[in-house]
Amino acid sequence: MSAIVTRNVCQPPAGDIAGASARRAFGPNHRWKVLGIGVAANAGFSATFSGIPATAVAMRQGYHLDNASLGLALGLLGLGVALSELPWGVLTDRWGDRRVLLTGLGATAAWLFIMAMLVVPTKTAIPGVVLLSASLLVVGLLGGSVNGSSGRAIMGWFGEGERGFAMSIRQTAVPLGGGLGALVLPSLALSLGFTAVFGLLAVVSALSAWFAWRWLHEPPVESGAHAATATLGPAPLRNIEVWRISTAIGLLCFPQVAVLTFASVFLHDFAGMGTFVTSASLAAVQAGAMAMRVWSGRFTDRHGNRQPFLKGCSALSALAFLALWLLVIGAAGAPSLLPLLPLMVVVAGISVSAWHGVAYTELATLAGAGHVGTALSLANSFVFIGFCLVPIAIPWLLVVFAWPGVWLAAAICAALAWPIFLRPA
Repeated sequence: MSAIVTRNVCQPPAGDIAGASARRAFGPNHRWKVLGIGVAANAGFSATFSGIPATAVAMRQGYHLDNASLGLALGLLGLGVALSELPWGVLTDRWGDRRVLLTGLGATAAWLFIMAMLVVPTKTAIPGVVLLSASLLVVGLLGGSVNGSSGRAIMGWFGEGERGFAMSIRQTAVPLGGGLGALVLPSLALSLGFTAVFGLLAVVSALSAWFAWRWLHEPPVESGAHAATATLGPAPLRNIEVWRISTAIGLLCFPQVAVLTFASVFLHDFAGMGTFVTSASLAAVQAGAMAMRVWSGRFTDRHGNRQPFLKGCSALSALAFLALWLLVIGAAGAPSLLPLLPLMVVVAGISVSAWHGVAYTELATLAGAGHVGTALSLANSFVFIGFCLVPIAIPWLLVVFAWPGVWLAAAICAALAWPIFLRPA
């Protein structure tokens, strides 16, 4: 039987119930359970914010939407997260990750269940775009609790030599959940309708909340020491380095969001691909992103080269989307090139999704332990501004520049992130 280690835990945040004990027994590998909770929580919400856009074709049909209305609905899902990320992050630094994660996941599960009952097309009524968009906005507002709280927990339980690896594993949850959502939700929407889609997502959020209730606690003093209990440097909202990395993260997410939200429409409308190919392509993007995130976390932990790695990812992503832009132009005159488009979407999607764990680890390290929740949430606010603006902008880019303009704009955004990732002297 493995030994049980009893350690002093950090002082509970203000407002915690008085019964919270100053001492708690943890197994020697409890930090891996905390990491598992972070993965489960992020995967569950990723299945929501990446999986719902993967149903774009079915949603357009079922809710009788045009591209502009579809973009508005999907954009407001991202806007909800963008608006709520920072407040949730500040609350995490004050209340603790356990309370925030339980509150956010539980409320998200309840709201998705309500949507499954009331905001779905039926034979007698079809919800309007206003109701659908407002409902997705609330999903985003509630789900914004996940990133900062789970990131703070992981940074507290893991030491410097493991943080990049641990945070990268946590970030694999985003493509994991998104990939499963892309594989399952479009077919589920077509066969059983959106009641099944929202109901399944509600169950996933509820299970993640149960895992957090069961195993997520404040780290022991010794583990907390890894994250430096004394916070040094300015508060994150006054730290120029935190703003710099957060801005670059947001810019580099713009082309990623373009793939997640409109790649299925692109492959269906422009390339003539069916549901199987579009779902498989998006799932391949997410699977490749998972593998690259784990590798990149271990690689940068060993070599201490987070910022050069981030700079390289920006350049590679820009080149990949330029190649996709050229292929789309070529395929317009040579239909024989159309079968290459799903492959190029996968390559570009993986390139622009491989860096997240490294970037968030660098950001959390710059912010200091006492500000991890706020800093990570600031970055995710920029990310989900992209989830808001990109789906709204793409239909207008299509009107003016068609699909080549969409992928050229994605390449430009990735290129703009490259100089920002350069550490100033």
